[in-house]
Formats: sequence, C-alpha cells, structure tokens
Amino acid sequence: MKKSDFGKEVIKKELPVIPKLPGIYKMLNEKNEILYVGKAKNLPNRLKSYVTEKNHIIRTERMLSQTKKIEITTTSNESEALLLEANLIKKYKPKFNILLRDDKSFPFIYIGSKDKWPQITKHRGKKTKDGFFFGPFASAGSANWTIKMIQKIFQLRVCDDTVFKNRKRPCILYQIKRCSGPCVGNVNEADYRKTVEDAIEFVSGKSRKIQKNLSNQMEKASEELDFEKATILRDRIKSLNIIQSSQRINEANLVEADVIAGYKESGKACIQVFFYRSKQNWGNQAFFPKHDTDESIENIINSFIAQFYENKNVPQNIILSHQIKERLLIEKTLSQKENKNINISIAKKGSKLKVIDLALNNAKDSLNRKLYESQNNKNLFEEVSQKFNLQTNINLVEVYDNSHIQGSHSVGALITYGEEGFIKKRYRKFNIKIQKNEKDDYGMIKEVLNRRFKRALQEKDNYLTFPDLVLIDGGKGQYSVARETINELGLYDMPIIAIAKGKFRNSGNEKFFHNGKEYGFEKNDPTLFFLQRLRDEAHRFAISAHRAKRKKALSRSLLDQINGIGSIRKRALLNHFGSARAVESASLDEIKSVEGVEEKVAKKIYNFFHE
Repeated sequence: MKKSDFGKEVIKKELPVIPKLPGIYKMLNEKNEILYVGKAKNLPNRLKSYVTEKNHIIRTERMLSQTKKIEITTTSNESEALLLEANLIKKYKPKFNILLRDDKSFPFIYIGSKDKWPQITKHRGKKTKDGFFFGPFASAGSANWTIKMIQKIFQLRVCDDTVFKNRKRPCILYQIKRCSGPCVGNVNEADYRKTVEDAIEFVSGKSRKIQKNLSNQMEKASEELDFEKATILRDRIKSLNIIQSSQRINEANLVEADVIAGYKESGKACIQVFFYRSKQNWGNQAFFPKHDTDESIENIINSFIAQFYENKNVPQNIILSHQIKERLLIEKTLSQKENKNINISIAKKGSKLKVIDLALNNAKDSLNRKLYESQNNKNLFEEVSQKFNLQTNINLVEVYDNSHIQGSHSVGALITYGEEGFIKKRYRKFNIKIQKNEKDDYGMIKEVLNRRFKRALQEKDNYLTFPDLVLIDGGKGQYSVARETINELGLYDMPIIAIAKGKFRNSGNEKFFHNGKEYGFEKNDPTLFFLQRLRDEAHRFAISAHRAKRKKALSRSLLDQINGIGSIRKRALLNHFGSARAVESASLDEIKSVEGVEEKVAKKIYNFFHE
C-alpha cells in the first residue's frame, strides 16, 4: 500500500456524509495542522477525484500521505467558497497551498475634509476618517513622490496637528516653498481651502484643468499688479509642467486598472502588479508567492488573484498576462464583493499587450534579482518591522555613526542597506562643520541628519532618495535628538531606531529604542545579528573615514594651519620659497615681498612661526 493511499482511505470514509453543496475542505495531519485548503462547487465530486485519479502530481501524493483527517464547511454558493478559501489560506498558510507572501496593506494618500487646515498624509489600514482617499500606491515611495509633488504645487501642510498648533515660526518646508505656512497665518483660510480642492482634483487626474485655473489666476494677479502672487502662481504652473512631463501617463489609456503579469523560472515565480489610476501609473509591486516547483504560472496567478483581492478594493479592470481557469468565477465573485462590474481580461494585442509586456519584463528582472540574492534580506526586514511594530514595508535602511578622538577630526558616517545587501554607492561621510559640534555627540547627529535630509528635500544634484528606516548608533538621548531633528524637517512618519551597547559594552546585550519604548533580543536571534551587522558596518566606515581625515591632517603643510591662508596664497608662497620650512625661516620683509601677500597677512605668517 502506497503512503498516499492512507489519505485516500480517510476521504473514502467521509464521502457518504458530505452534502452535495459548494464549500471548502481542509486536509489535516496527525497534529491537527492544516495541510491544504481547497474549494469546490460540489464538495463530494471534488473530493472523489483524489480517490479515483491514479496519477497525481508529486505534491498531491505527499499531501495525501500526510492527511489523517478532513473537515468541510459548506457555503451558499461557489463565490462565497472562493472568498472563504482565500481567507483561510492567508490565515493558516497551509503547507501545500500556493501562498501569497509580503501582502501588507498598500498606502493611500489622505486629505481630511473636516479640518480647518487640512493635512495631506499617507494612510494605511481601514478608511474610517472623514476625508478623501487616493490609491492604492504600490509603495510608500510612490505615495511620497505624489505627496511631494502636491506640496510643490499646492503647498499643503504635512505636519501633524500637535506640531501644527504649537508652532511659532514656519518650518523649513515653508522656506523651500513646500508649505504655505498656515501654522503662523501666512495664508488665509479661503485660499488654503481652494488649494485643497485643487489638490484633490489634481490627484483625481484633472491636472490640465488645474493648470488652466492657475494660468487664469496668474493673469488676473498680473492685471491687478499683485506681482508677488503672480510669481507664486507662475512657480506652481512651472512645477505642474515638470510633473506632467515626467508623469507616466499610460498609452493604453487605463483609467482604473491593475495589470498583473507572472513569470516563472528555476521553480520560482514573480507576480508583478502595476496600479493604474486616473490614467496614471501609480507604481508597481513585485510578489514572490510560495508554491511547489512544478506548479504552472497559470495556477499561481489564479491563486494569487483570489488571495490578493480578499482584503483590498478591486479596480474596474484587471488585465492578466496568462489565461486562468477560474477567470469567470473570480470575476463574478469580485463583482459581488465590490457591488460593481469587474472585468478580467487577457492582454493579446495592441496597447494593452505593451503594458503587459512591460509588467512581464519587470517580473523577469525582479525574479532574476531574487534568485541571485545571497540571503533573504526581505525576511530580516520583515522581522525588524514586526519586532518594532513599524507601519511600513522596509526596503532600504540608512545607518548613522560618528567617529572622533576627543573632538578632533570629527566625522559622521552614513551607510545604506537594501534588499540586495550593502549599497556602497549610497555611502556618505560628513566632515563636521560646526565647531561646537565636534565634541558633542548629540550635536554631530543633529548636524549630519540636518545636512543629509535638508539636501534631499531641496533636491540638489538628484540627492539620495529617502530610506524606509533610520538606524542610529546610540541610546535614548541620541534617539530623541534624531527624532526631533527629522521632525523639524517635516519627515514625521520616517521611523527611527537607536541601538545602544549593553551595560558592559559587550555584543549581545544591545538595547534598542523606538517610539518611546525600549526593546531587547535573545542573544541568538538572527534579527539581532542582522542589526549588529548594520551597526558594525557603519562603525567600520565611520572609523575609516576618521582615520583618513586624521592621516590627511598629519600630512598637511604647516601653511594650511594658518587662518586666512588660502590655496592661492599658499601656492604663491611655495613657488617663491620652495617649501614651508623655507617660509618658516624667512624674514618678515621677505614674506611681504611675495606677490599677493600684503603686510597684515605677512605679519600673521611670520608670527605663526615665531611666537
């Protein structure tokens, strides 16, 4: 008797009492763990196939060999069974089902409707607040990009109510024209409310209408000789033109659609989902479902769709790269769920095929990157997110450390870690410029974070994109300074974690600080090793930058140590005397004879060597 026959015998015994109704069935092992969840239009007919069919795939044979018990739940129709199946698969993650992983909620953009001065912000989870929600966006980065564009054009506030009500002067966002300064009364309520309405129309895809309105307002302001207002409107129109030229308006003219493409290679699959709303591409996300190596891409996409939309709003159109066996059933089920007609189609030609080809290429590239990863960084990121209860996906971490010797040669260091490991091209060192900060660890942190994020906000030289998490080498005090500094720059929702060495400064006793709480790990926790590794790399880079700076200082010319002697005068002195030592032994009159060195500077040079 084959091992799989044991499972067949279990099914045979249950078949006579199973009603001929739609529903779901669960196969359980001897520990009462759910091995598999399936659905059926007619439960006994579906279960009978496990008994009668002779040549099952290997996965099914393995499942039947472990099955010791079967449970069923009937439903009123097949659509209800489909939704229940998707719910149970996501809840219990059975060993033999195709599983959708990394299925966190997608961010939306939220603008309040009841506030006197509405705030624009990212939102995840249930939409219980009064106001306008736009999304979903594929990632926090996509949502942040859109919020930044809205800030540029409409200058809406992003600070939370507590900060807003307690400000006595506008923050940096006002200075760089990303906020109109309602916190200190720099804009009246009627004008602010009008810009809020315009922002809502902009995100709804009516950017041309907004541009026309702004142009009319600018002309009117010019006619009334209100040139200050006209200049502000001109800058907004300019920003809008830049955005319109860079926006990815899709050639398939997709008003509201999700484009889903699957690619399979080496026994693993990637599903790419592109979100199209208001005729714009609002980003894409890669998913890597857990499945058997011999599972077909069609079945993977079929299972993916049912689980993906189980807890999400469904767009009017879903465009697929492959034909799926339950297309009509899923279409009917999602239509009932959303109370509107949902159309699922397969792209075969024309502009929709081009959009699918783009998604397929992205799926292929994403899978190739995934296959070549040396370790599962995404799992480690998820563990960090869960441990510290972060309300965001982590794909990019920036780690900061400082290095100095008694306040000399002070250097701040930044290293970056992504899904593919350390990103060396994003490493940065910061020579501390403010003298009083050179011996002050808190001051160094404040200066480094200020310089890094202020430059990013001002978009100088296409500076580094924002990270999903900031890790600081330090304790509670360093965390507080970092949080205050980043809040001052308007980045209130950027998570920060501080890592401090234990009481005896030995590895393994680290304490972590986040959001007013202290955290610790077991000594053999892989997540602790991961965070230590990030901290150690930042420490290594900071020390190497500090040593390089110290070495350079030791090898500097004596002339470099004289205040007021720049590169031009230094070159003139060296050309005249041949070396710094020769300058040291020169008389005051000899130094004054050098071209470009007036008497006051000559005295300073002479006194430096002879006092």
